[in-house]
Amino acid sequence: MKYNYLGKSGVKVSELCLGGMMFGGATDETVSRRIIDSARDAGINFIDTADMYNGGESERVIGRAIASDRHHWMLATKVGNPMGAGPNDRGMSRKWIMQAVDASLKRLGTDCIDLLYVHKADFEAPLSEMVLAFGDLIRSGKIHYFGVSNFKSWRLAETVHLAAQAGMQGPVASQPLYNLVNREAELEHLPAAAHFGLGVVCYSPLARGILTGKYRPDVAPDASTRAGRGDVRMMEAEWRPESLLVAEKLKKYAADKGARPAHIAQQWVMRNRLVTSTIVGPRTFEQWQDYLDALEYVYDIEDERFIDLLVSPGKTSTLAPFDPHHPVEGRLLF
Repeated sequence: MKYNYLGKSGVKVSELCLGGMMFGGATDETVSRRIIDSARDAGINFIDTADMYNGGESERVIGRAIASDRHHWMLATKVGNPMGAGPNDRGMSRKWIMQAVDASLKRLGTDCIDLLYVHKADFEAPLSEMVLAFGDLIRSGKIHYFGVSNFKSWRLAETVHLAAQAGMQGPVASQPLYNLVNREAELEHLPAAAHFGLGVVCYSPLARGILTGKYRPDVAPDASTRAGRGDVRMMEAEWRPESLLVAEKLKKYAADKGARPAHIAQQWVMRNRLVTSTIVGPRTFEQWQDYLDALEYVYDIEDERFIDLLVSPGKTSTLAPFDPHHPVEGRLLF
């Protein structure tokens, strides 16, 4: 297993990060623990969850699974998405961040979160309030580092500036959506993170399963799949006819090379030198094993040239509506 420094911090994380979105939900606790134990055996020391995943069950399952070996793990969780019906049960207010962190610590069964991300921007809330709250959490010992997720590049830059202004350590990581059918992060976000010294921890390297080649254009997805279940985030951010066509072409290319399309897609993300770690979120143990197997694939310049023909650098597979996590903010009326 290869390890990289997480931005300008002094901590090293494995190049593969185990994502716990499915744990405590579609993946029961027994299978979740088996996957976590296998990841530990493979040398992975980075695990990612969020307060909202499966109503907090992901944090509970992960906390129990790593309790006996807690200090091996770089434990990351997130705050910001709704956890209740009230207007202050979400967002980037000091009130909510402090309340949510205490709840996460209890669910995780630990006294400190290694890396706390703000899950997504609260577009109208002041960034300064979030930054100062994170600073107080670091000083109190409840978190070691903080990061941002789903942030536009200018917000990332302003977060760095506000932290410096406050005389505190700034964000050490950014978590953007990044895969070969969603390459917009290459335009500004990845260079900005490198410039400001943040590690990049990418999510959805397989476009939530589209790049495995298991879905077909103009064919209804199997009811047992993520698409067949109508997964909300997949429908918002990934499910596009153009991406299904790209996946078909990748599947044929991989077959001609005697490889698996998912392995090529995963390695495409991991081989970008601006990427620190790549989050993979298995639902089954078999999926987890396939993520590990992808580490054996030798990605080459032929692969890179082929993928550039499928989706141009800095572009996406489509001109479809934007992901609601990344709305267009530059046109206001009335």
